[in-house]
Amino acid sequence: MLRLVAYDIASPRRLRRVAEACEDHGVRIQKSLFECWLEEPEFTHLWTRLCGIIDAKDDCLVAYTLDSGAARVRRTAGVRMHCTDRFERYLF
Repeated sequence: MLRLVAYDIASPRRLRRVAEACEDHGVRIQKSLFECWLEEPEFTHLWTRLCGIIDAKDDCLVAYTLDSGAARVRRTAGVRMHCTDRFERYLF
């Protein structure tokens, strides 16, 4: 499954730790957005790790799960993003 993980972290130290955790499991698409191809056990591990890093009073963390059909439909425009290549990208 494709997991999109996005975050807004108030502390530079926590921000660095969250980014490092996401880099261990996926590809950075934008500064605070990662594409991670993870099945449920691996994603649960990452999510638990991230929740242990953030401060729930100050930070925001969100993840979206896309099935293979939804993950195939991707549009990009402008400067080319570094996206994962699991499926063919559609450029419009």
